[in-house]
Amino acid sequence: MAKSLRVASGSNPGGVPAGMSPEEWQARCELAACYQLTDLYRMSDMAGTHISLRVPGPEDHFLLNPFGWLFDEITASSLLKVDVEGNVIAGSSEKLNFAGFVIHSAIHMARPELVCVMHTHTRANNGVGMQKEGLLPITQKALLMYHFVRYHEFEGAALNLGERERILSDMGEDGRAMILRNHGALTVGRSVGEAFSWMYKLEMACQHQIDGLAGNRELHWPTRDVIDTTIAQGRKLFEPGGHAEPGKLEWAALVRKLERERGTSYRT
Repeated sequence: MAKSLRVASGSNPGGVPAGMSPEEWQARCELAACYQLTDLYRMSDMAGTHISLRVPGPEDHFLLNPFGWLFDEITASSLLKVDVEGNVIAGSSEKLNFAGFVIHSAIHMARPELVCVMHTHTRANNGVGMQKEGLLPITQKALLMYHFVRYHEFEGAALNLGERERILSDMGEDGRAMILRNHGALTVGRSVGEAFSWMYKLEMACQHQIDGLAGNRELHWPTRDVIDTTIAQGRKLFEPGGHAEPGKLEWAALVRKLERERGTSYRT
């Protein structure tokens, strides 16, 4: 599992807010970093998408962005705390994005070990989601993650609570990255770093595919044996405990990059 970002003592000028556990504050800092990194890597869509994180502890609560805030504005203290019924526990209930609640609660209600759920609408993942074949097994990026990719059919704006069961069913046990047909993408992880890493991998695979198809030239396909071998390699590398388990190594480096680029204001 990816290592958590350790929030240094005193990193928040006022310390951990009154009435909040250090574990929740650390989770808030990690999630705020993820929002900032999503924007830094150009995977945000103004205020149109969302990332959630389960709050450590016995309650079924998770953190979500306030609707209307851009990702580069998100800080640890600005995040909403919501329960699985859609009730806002901390923050303004008027700022809850109900579609975000529907998509994320599907995972959080049934898969407590998948603590982070990430949703994006990028040009590349929408482009692939509109193509009948979906993600093609034609690049190394796509092949290595191919075993973990799933699909969910478009049902309109995610405002129907009944869609949660279908999202969960489509994700399945091994799914980690989901192409939402005609909509965007969804990734999950046992840490913030894992969910972000899956989303980055999917985004790069989608960009490679769109770029390859844009030239209107005949594509060069790997042989069937190479396709099968590379998919098997990716499954072994990326599975829990694998040598290249997503987020395990790169998350701390990503946070360092964020702080070099944008400072530490996300931790306020």
